[in-house]
Amino acid sequence: MPSQYPTHYAIQFTPPPADTGHIKRKFLDISYASLSPSQKLDIYLPDEGEGPFPIIMAFHGGAFMGCDKADLQVLPALEGLKRGYAVVSSNYRMSGEAKFPALVQDAKAAVRWVRANACRYSFDPQRIAAWGGSAGGYLSTMLGTSAGIIGLEDLSLGNPNQPCNVQAVVAWYGPTNFLKMDEHLVASGLLPPPGFRHNEPDSPESLLMGRTITEIPERVKVANPETYIRPGAPAFLLQHGTRDATVPVQQSIEFAEKLREALGDSKVILELIEGAEHADVKFETPENVARVLDFIDLHLK
Repeated sequence: MPSQYPTHYAIQFTPPPADTGHIKRKFLDISYASLSPSQKLDIYLPDEGEGPFPIIMAFHGGAFMGCDKADLQVLPALEGLKRGYAVVSSNYRMSGEAKFPALVQDAKAAVRWVRANACRYSFDPQRIAAWGGSAGGYLSTMLGTSAGIIGLEDLSLGNPNQPCNVQAVVAWYGPTNFLKMDEHLVASGLLPPPGFRHNEPDSPESLLMGRTITEIPERVKVANPETYIRPGAPAFLLQHGTRDATVPVQQSIEFAEKLREALGDSKVILELIEGAEHADVKFETPENVARVLDFIDLHLK
């Protein structure tokens, strides 16, 4: 899995493409908007059934700067096909192409496109879950908290009459409060050496925001999903490793606390995976993927 560290060290591991040859019904590289070649998605439908299928929207990680909708990161979500879910895996503009809030606007545009095309692909537009890890976890949480926030919408991307809300969110080791990441890593004894820190000019977060994050705290607040928490948000499942030296575990802990204040305990589940690092294989075990799908079942079925 990709590192969340700065670009001059490069992404250490770019996942290869997922093998989806066994999936009979799929529609690949479909444009959900026309502003950028990055605005494409892949659709996978269960082998059987006519729908309408509830939807898992999968968003890949990659430090806001790399990876792809069709790489290995999509495999956990594709397990949902066995439970009767359609899976829509979406790309979005990377930080090298467009700065915040472009990626959030893209994710919302993808959701609107899915709803607008529900009849064509046998989707159930009232049952959508967002699921992602790292940067994809960030996008999933933004979808969960910021529906209807005008500054994070670009309705010119298409289907302006469709809502962009989702009914459930699954976020694996996602960043939320960029400005506290180094502070959290210090508290955990996991702060990386200079050149690998989040408050630096070439960190993934600074590159996403277009400026060193410590210089633009108010702008960074706009990029924080915590900013938009309010009653009526969907249910959240947050999973994070306790030894994550990339996105510190406190990001999910503090996010969960704020969510519970607004939504109540019943709609917020925080699960800490002991000893797990960033993008650890422990998240993708059959047992944990089944746990995630059970959560999605609870809220979409």
